[in-house]
Amino acid sequence: MTMKNTSQIGRQALTSPWGPMTLAATESALVWVGFDGQKHAPDTGDWPVSNHHPLLRQAAMQLQQYFAGERTVFDLPLDLGGGTPFQQGVWRSLLGIALGATSTYGAIGQAIGNPKAVRAVGAAVGRNPISIIVPCHRVLGSDGSLTGYAGGVERKQALLQLEGAL
Repeated sequence: MTMKNTSQIGRQALTSPWGPMTLAATESALVWVGFDGQKHAPDTGDWPVSNHHPLLRQAAMQLQQYFAGERTVFDLPLDLGGGTPFQQGVWRSLLGIALGATSTYGAIGQAIGNPKAVRAVGAAVGRNPISIIVPCHRVLGSDGSLTGYAGGVERKQALLQLEGAL
């Protein structure tokens, strides 16, 4: 994932029920939400810690509410511009998968007008920069299996159980 203007990104740590996470944002939008050590994560070490950043505080609060089962929809500005146009299309389509529902890589391909791009869709889903809020964990294999998740399949299963999809 390519980050633009990384000098303008602040980060904040968040403790989740499934391990530590890092949230990152510019002044106007979230650019990263992920589990520490997950695949395809950017190097966040150079981004300054910004524990008083209003957007990061709001994102942390909404995620904690989600973890507690008190929030079903996120209301946060997102910057998904760090990917290719294809990746951005996949990520935007993920936002349409409702809490408690799941989709498949094939269905995402159909939704973005590229039904034969199942593997490319899978690769794009795996590089989603805003985990949980852009619900890549809701995408399953065509047979309903819990296929890969950059944060680990155990976390994917736990998130889907939290949402009542499993």
